[in-house]
Amino acid sequence: MMFMSVLEAFIQGLIQGFTEFLPVSSSGHLSLFQHFFGLNGENAVAVTLVLHLGTLIAVFVAFWNKIKRLIVEFFRMLGKIFTGKFKFRESSPEQRMIIMLIVSILPLFVFYIFKDFFEGLASDSDIIVEGIGFLYTSALLFLSTSKRFADGKHTCGDVTAGSALLIGAFQGIALVPGISRSGSTISAGLLTGLKREDAVEYSFILGIPIILAGSLLKLKDIGGASESIGILPLIVCFVVAAVAGYFAIRLIKLLVVSDKFRIFAYYTLVLGIIVLCAGIYEHVTGTVISF
Repeated sequence: MMFMSVLEAFIQGLIQGFTEFLPVSSSGHLSLFQHFFGLNGENAVAVTLVLHLGTLIAVFVAFWNKIKRLIVEFFRMLGKIFTGKFKFRESSPEQRMIIMLIVSILPLFVFYIFKDFFEGLASDSDIIVEGIGFLYTSALLFLSTSKRFADGKHTCGDVTAGSALLIGAFQGIALVPGISRSGSTISAGLLTGLKREDAVEYSFILGIPIILAGSLLKLKDIGGASESIGILPLIVCFVVAAVAGYFAIRLIKLLVVSDKFRIFAYYTLVLGIIVLCAGIYEHVTGTVISF
């Protein structure tokens, strides 16, 4: 039985690690896995928490040089603010990026009001929502990868307050399972004129405080669940998600620069149709598909 638990943990780690950063919705894929394999409730929440912490490590490793510069510039900016010498127009690109990242986080406070609603969508037995979410992600990816938005000129330091709020709003909508957070924020970045590589960088670094805050809020749920799941499967979840996440980030960088990002639009389109049909079948027949 423990072997199966470890195997399931390994699979979920792979799913989370790759789908968190590939624009295909990690929440949607995890929700489907938990739906078809009968995982739900407190155990599912605890596993999801550990998986997100693993992918958080992947972001730090992949973008450490950039993150290190942002940390240094953050404290320099604080020093100027406290001494009254800070001027936004004279700030460095990293300092402007920090401010815009904070602006992008603001819309999430509105979405947080409906936190229980979004968590309910992810934990219920209805996968129609996931199917619709995948189709939404597909449409967004098709739009953002069209020729009209192919030649962005702006860098992360050029993001305006309006663009930052738009990216943050897209990130909030991605709380719906099946809607990709990275796909939404990268697409929003492309739609606002960011260069492809800058849209990826902004999206993934923006995810750090979001993943961290979400993990802290769910930390209380891991205590009892860890006893029923077992420590070893949770460790496997964490490690596999971190390693898979790191390679997924490298892959997405390559695909974005090589103009092959649209492949994920086709993938989520096909997946969305399949999941939607499966969900309708379950509703009509009253039979839950399981493996």
